[in-house]
Amino acid sequence: MAPKVELKKYTKNEIRFVIYDEDKHSLPNLIAKLAMREPGVKYAAYIIDHPLVSPPEVVILTDGNVDALEVLMKVLNKAKNLSEKLRTEIEKVLGGSDEA
Repeated sequence: MAPKVELKKYTKNEIRFVIYDEDKHSLPNLIAKLAMREPGVKYAAYIIDHPLVSPPEVVILTDGNVDALEVLMKVLNKAKNLSEKLRTEIEKVLGGSDEA
């Protein structure tokens, strides 16, 4: 099931959104790490106010030369591609087994 997302703030230089999901670290961490590799990104991280009760808020800040939403879309596509490549490699290692 896809996680729910709440947009907190969006400007050309900044996007902030909350991810409501059981896993509070994997997706936000991946998004932040990949965003930091993008040109024009000054800051990318995720914030959790309280580890037991707070959902993660992802923050991406740019220098203004690139739109924060464009960075997010690019990062999500990269994450999808990485996941697909990893799956392909695992299937090769397992000999194409459907048991994975």
